[in-house]
Amino acid sequence: MQAIILAAGMGRRLGELTSGNTKCMVEVNGIKLIDRALSQLKGLGISRVVIVVGYEGQKLIDYLADRYKDDFEIVYVNNPVYDKTNNIYSLALAKDLMMEDDTILLESDLIFDDAMIPMAAADPNPNIALVAKYETWMDGTMVRIDEEGNIVNFIPKKDFNYAEVDTYYKTVNVYKFSKEFARDIYVPFLEAYSRAMGNNEYYEQVLRVITYLDKADLKAVPIGNLKWYEIDDIQDLDIAEALFARDASEQLSRIYSRYGGFWRFPGMLDFCYLVNPYFPNKRLIEEMTANFSVLLHEYPSGMRVNSLLAAKCFGVRQEYVVPGNGAAELIKSLMTTTLTGQVGVVLPTFEEYPNRYASERIIRFVPDTEGFRYSADDLMDYYADKDIQALLVVNPDNPSGNFLPIPDVLRLAAWCESRDVRLIIDESFVDFSKGWEHNSLLHNDILEHYPHMAVMKSISKSYGVPGLRLGILCSADKEMIAAMKRDVAIWNINSFAEFFMQIYTKYEGAYKVACAKFQVERDRFQAELEQIPFIKVFPTEANYFLCEVLPPYSATCLTKALLSDFSILIKDCSTKKGFEGRDYIRIAVRDPRDNDALIAALRRLS
Repeated sequence: MQAIILAAGMGRRLGELTSGNTKCMVEVNGIKLIDRALSQLKGLGISRVVIVVGYEGQKLIDYLADRYKDDFEIVYVNNPVYDKTNNIYSLALAKDLMMEDDTILLESDLIFDDAMIPMAAADPNPNIALVAKYETWMDGTMVRIDEEGNIVNFIPKKDFNYAEVDTYYKTVNVYKFSKEFARDIYVPFLEAYSRAMGNNEYYEQVLRVITYLDKADLKAVPIGNLKWYEIDDIQDLDIAEALFARDASEQLSRIYSRYGGFWRFPGMLDFCYLVNPYFPNKRLIEEMTANFSVLLHEYPSGMRVNSLLAAKCFGVRQEYVVPGNGAAELIKSLMTTTLTGQVGVVLPTFEEYPNRYASERIIRFVPDTEGFRYSADDLMDYYADKDIQALLVVNPDNPSGNFLPIPDVLRLAAWCESRDVRLIIDESFVDFSKGWEHNSLLHNDILEHYPHMAVMKSISKSYGVPGLRLGILCSADKEMIAAMKRDVAIWNINSFAEFFMQIYTKYEGAYKVACAKFQVERDRFQAELEQIPFIKVFPTEANYFLCEVLPPYSATCLTKALLSDFSILIKDCSTKKGFEGRDYIRIAVRDPRDNDALIAALRRLS
């Protein structure tokens, strides 16, 4: 068996990374793509590797030199018109060699799991294409397969139909062809297709024609959960470096540093970021989808209209509310342009708040209790002799899940009023609490009674729409609200987020149902987690659990094991301020299927 690697392309979309070298010389985590591919071909009985070169081909030849002489023979085929042709021509230049032996065909801009080439080589069918179920990040040639695994059609880009993606598989661009298939079918069709259509085409087009035969004899082999990526640009490279990190520590660091965007890793279960698994409902999504084109092409309204919509949604006066591009925008404005003096902060907490303020002006309170529990009285006692101008309380707190009942919050608000202290309550998770409909501070009479109080709410969390980037801050301090409105951009809310606020009130009934379903699932999930011997689960009123990790695991060790062995991401809290290296993790509550997948993984680690 031999391998043919197509490596003639210029890789323009990788910019300066390919300004002086062909694409397969690009490094992923310190290893060149060509070295990774050739190393994966070792030990498979490969006698010869044919590399079709073109752009900067001599540099590739010089680099490889005798590097793999003890493993297999390397033969080079030159495509002198690499800038005027496509890969159909590169493969045509190697057609005579292709007919001499069974062939593994792959493209040089791929990175894939070590098990993938052995899967292709060992498959009993002589002619196969490795395929992956369609995911949103995939681009290029798709196929359809029948119940027997036969490829019945290749779908080129121009014929791609988003309404049919459930039937699509993406070719991984790793094939195995027998020499008989190459000699009797593929090469004759390749020659005829090139004569008719020219050389600026793709070799998959030939396979598409072949599938129209009654007996094409080309099977699809799904790769399941094996990892792969095609590297066309720097974003692809960034994702590939996360997927194929050298070890679990590096992979975890790279994924955490993305701060979201985990939909680009469709095989990964995200128990790190916090959203409502039961909202929005299907009908709301359908209404958003139906208006997609208008919302995409039209400008959103300015601050006046969007603050009116936010006021409508949450039942407060327009002059009391400022909407933001996520709570993060409002946190920045609040901490950097509104607050002065020293600020009391309970740790551990959501670090976006303290990170936006001078550390020397933060007066920290770390509860010395199991699970970081604290009460309103604890806060008042601790800060009684502290000179603070503001006090921040996340309620329920993140990551502890600690919750102050609303009577206690109001006692704390009165205490702050009497001391001229700005009380900031972040109630982003309050709708997950028991009796949530009576736990919010977003009422005109409450805001007016405590004008030193400001209430922050992220719409991403309980409403399940983090992609819209929505948050609000409310206060009866109209001067502060007006100043923040001037501070943020006039078009800080996009049209999709504006439309969500416009239609949300029609779905309030569905939202209440979603919150009730969530609490049932949280209770069930907690009971399952409590059966895991190496974690201690603390009570919560939020959509996550703080858990202490017990021997034989540490928080970091467990986090790495779940990611590397099961593609499950949880939050390692051991490096957060307030934990001081103690072994805690935070686990989000998802839907029953995902929660059960995490429980199964934890049981396997027991």
